[in-house]
Amino acid sequence: MSLITVIGRGHSGTRIMSHTLYASGVYMGDALNPSGDLVPPWHLYDACRVFARYVHWQGGLSWDFSEALNTEIPERFTSLLYRYLKSVLSNRSEHRGWKIPETTLIYPWVARLFPETKFIFWVRNPRDGILSQHKTDDLRDFGIRYPDTTDERHRRAISWKYQDDLVRATPRPSHWLEVRYEDFVLHQERELARLESYLGMKLARIVVRPERMNRFEKDKETNYFDFLGSAMRAYGYEVPIPKAG
Repeated sequence: MSLITVIGRGHSGTRIMSHTLYASGVYMGDALNPSGDLVPPWHLYDACRVFARYVHWQGGLSWDFSEALNTEIPERFTSLLYRYLKSVLSNRSEHRGWKIPETTLIYPWVARLFPETKFIFWVRNPRDGILSQHKTDDLRDFGIRYPDTTDERHRRAISWKYQDDLVRATPRPSHWLEVRYEDFVLHQERELARLESYLGMKLARIVVRPERMNRFEKDKETNYFDFLGSAMRAYGYEVPIPKAG
């Protein structure tokens, strides 16, 4: 039996992957919301807050993950995660998994507790990702400190950077595949072939909507911050050219 999870910040398009897995016969838990998240999420949220105690804010946009990456995982965390995943872990289907964006906030410990899990890391241009509200916008809800700001877009961009920094700081698990939302939408067959090879199973084809891409191009508010530039380049996204003057 294989265990699959999809990670990536909220509004990165992870619901596409969850719906694809569900349509392909992967057992994704007893109860799913319209986004394909395993619910209720409360035990997972509390697990995120336990993890946060081991992350140390260095000021600005810098966090020290070393204690979280090296400490013994607390029993309280393990208990909460197992309670959240009860329906998935108790199921005997050949392919099982779950999706909820907040899994990204505890990714290092999930990888250590379930080393054979097949991770699908879902990436989307953050300029699109910060246009809409998500539960993880305010990281303080999960115990993570960050610079004060009253700008909602700025807060979302900080959340995007924090989660990307955490993923980059964590040693790669044995099974890992990165998929860009834009590539999946524009080249679904190609990306599904990669996923099928990785997962060792045939996947269903679901409807994808290209018009949902690059919504930031019609957006009139701020949707880019300089601190996103490095990661955007690494993922192959175009970084805005600073305006003269």
